[in-house]
Amino acid sequence: MADAKIVVTDCDHANMNEEQAVFEKNNIAWELCQSHTEDELIANMKGAVSCCNQYARFTEKVFAALPDLKGIVRYGVGVDNIDLEAATRHGVQVCNVPDYGTFEVADHALALMMGLTRGIVKADNQVKKGGWDYAEMAPLMRLSCMTVGVVGLGRIGIAFAKRVHALGCKVIGFDVYTKHVEENEELNFIETMSLDEVLKNADLISLHCGLNKDNFEMMNAATFAKMKKGAMLVNVARGGLVNEADLAAALKSGQLGGAGIDVTQKEPLPADNPLHQADVPNLILTPHMAWYSVQAASDLKTKCAEEAVRIALGQKVRCPVNKL
Repeated sequence: MADAKIVVTDCDHANMNEEQAVFEKNNIAWELCQSHTEDELIANMKGAVSCCNQYARFTEKVFAALPDLKGIVRYGVGVDNIDLEAATRHGVQVCNVPDYGTFEVADHALALMMGLTRGIVKADNQVKKGGWDYAEMAPLMRLSCMTVGVVGLGRIGIAFAKRVHALGCKVIGFDVYTKHVEENEELNFIETMSLDEVLKNADLISLHCGLNKDNFEMMNAATFAKMKKGAMLVNVARGGLVNEADLAAALKSGQLGGAGIDVTQKEPLPADNPLHQADVPNLILTPHMAWYSVQAASDLKTKCAEEAVRIALGQKVRCPVNKL
C-alpha cells in the first residue's frame, strides 16, 4: 500500500462508492471525517497528503497546522471556502472539478428562464387553486424578441448561451476574460460588452461566474436600477453574487419582473430571509440542485477522488486553481 493517506474532510453524499473504488484501485489508504470546525479539521487531517473537500473551511490556521498537506480537491467548481492565498503560501495545490455538471447547470438555468418567461410556475399555482386565466400571466414576451445577458463566459455560461441562442434569443455577455469567446467563430453569436452594457440591454440576465471579493453582491439595488424595468434575473452560480434583500425589494417594486434562484448566501434558505416573504412576486426558488443528475453526481465523486490520488502520488493534476 502506498504511504500516502487521503482524507475526505466532510461529505453529505449518500455513500462513498465511487471514491472507495478509486482509492482501492490505487491502493491508497483513506478515511471519511465529518469536520465542521478548524480544530476538527486539523485533528482529522493529521498526516494526510491530500483530501477531498465539500464544505469544511481551510484557513491560515488550518494550513499552518498541516505541514504534510500537499493538495485539496473541492467537490464542485467553487473554492470560496478555501483561503487560496494561504494555500499558495503553504505550497498546497487547490483543485476543483469544473466539468462534472456543465450541461445540468446550463439546463437548469434554461428551465428557470423558461419558467419565468412563460409564467409556468405562476400558472401552475393558479390552476391548482381553481383558476383558469392566462391574462394573469401577462405580459409574456416572445423568446425570439428577447435579449439574454450571460455574466460569466466559462464552460457553463457558454453552454447556456448556446441553448438560448438556439431558441432565437439575442445573446450578449460579459466576462473578465473574453478572448476565448471572441476568437472562436462558433461563438460569434455572443456579443461581448461591459457589465454595465449587459445590465442596460438585457431582458434577462443569467449569472455563471465564480464568487470572489470583487464581485460579492454584485447584483444589488444599484445594479438592479441599471437594468430594464421588468427585466429578470437567474442565478445558478453562487448565492453571494446577489444581495437578497435588494432582490426582494426590486421584485416587490416591479423594477425586476422575475427571478429564478438556485443558490443563496445561506443554505438552506433561512425562514426569515427576505426571499421567503409571501409577497415577493414572480420568484422561483430551487434548493441548489442545478448541478444534479444521477450521472453528474457519479462523475463528481469519481473525478474528485481521481484528482486527490494524483496529488497523493505526486502526479500532474488535471484542474489546478492556484499557481504554485
